[in-house]
Amino acid sequence: MHVAAIIVAAGKGERAGGEQPKQFVDLGDGRTMLDLSIDAFLSCSDVDEVVVAVPPGFADRVRPSARVHIVEGGARRQDSMANAFARVALHTDVVLVHDAARPFVTRDLIARTVAAAHQYGAAIAALPVRDTVKRTHTVQGARTIRETLPRDDIFLAQTPQGFRRDILGDALAAGAETAVTDEAMLVERTGIPVHIVEGDFANVKVTTRHDLWQASQRLGVAGIGVPVLSDGVSGPSPGRRDVSAMMRIGTGYDLHRLVAGRPLVLAGVRIPFDRGLHGHSDADLVCHAVIDAILGAAALGDIGRLFPDTDATWKDADSIHLLQRAVGLIRDGGFQVGNIDVTVIAERPKLLPYVEVMRTNLARALGIDVALVSIKGKTNETVDAAGRGEAMACHAVALITGIRRP
Repeated sequence: MHVAAIIVAAGKGERAGGEQPKQFVDLGDGRTMLDLSIDAFLSCSDVDEVVVAVPPGFADRVRPSARVHIVEGGARRQDSMANAFARVALHTDVVLVHDAARPFVTRDLIARTVAAAHQYGAAIAALPVRDTVKRTHTVQGARTIRETLPRDDIFLAQTPQGFRRDILGDALAAGAETAVTDEAMLVERTGIPVHIVEGDFANVKVTTRHDLWQASQRLGVAGIGVPVLSDGVSGPSPGRRDVSAMMRIGTGYDLHRLVAGRPLVLAGVRIPFDRGLHGHSDADLVCHAVIDAILGAAALGDIGRLFPDTDATWKDADSIHLLQRAVGLIRDGGFQVGNIDVTVIAERPKLLPYVEVMRTNLARALGIDVALVSIKGKTNETVDAAGRGEAMACHAVALITGIRRP
């Protein structure tokens, strides 16, 4: 199977400000968003070639590679797509389309999108919404709620989006004059079903100058050239005081007794064992320790305050969902997770066969790349309750980043 990836990088990026399109801004370590996006696709073994659509005059800003082809974009997204699609090899089976403004796409997400597009003909990465969704309208100049939409049916589209070459070609030809925000809209209008691939919370879209600053933080640099201002707006402006990046560290700890008749769930993975952990929720002590670590770093309390065991709402709750709620809370406070280090203390069972899935589950819940999640298993050498196999314990350390305001 031959797979081509089109990276759309021909926009002006005006909402990010600056003298050049945001996709060409140095994030502080010598790389741009476009560099990161291209590298992600080149690192995926499923992708054979990459076609990049850039604004006129920017072709020399793309690092040369035998597998990367540069085309000039047009005035509209459809024009840029048409130019890029014409450069795709005729024998291509699957074409991926990706926005350069999503520089943190992972190889795993790319590979899953390729597989779904090959199987179904059309597929996009998308995330379920976590908040209640309201449809509104304006009445006498005031915006009011018209209805509440069932959020189980609503997903937020991401890229990559993948299509069989013939399906995408027909859609582009049929919708040449249609205003769209992504290629899936064109395919939908041809009557072809578009399937959903589970997206990635870390696969964020960089739109504003503040987003550029946050992207530089993800890379562990100081955000060179992207100052952040005291009102939350990024970029230089007279009369405003600069604020700076802030890093905080938190620790978390949890311990649960092992009892018969309960499933053993760690980091969202159900592990075969003769006993499980006793608790009000699913007793996933890995998630609980991580929740306490990120809440502690943000000085937002602890899991007992957020999800008390006196509240029936959290009875047998999925702790991955509790972790996602905690992440949403620290994001509301202006923070994002940098990395997590977890140590699970247990005599049995051995965790090594499950560690990678556990890391993936935590990464998705935290909205970060799996490379930023560490999980280690240790024994207590028969010392204390954990060492005697009567309980399990977990330690977690979290680094979060945010904005220091004067």
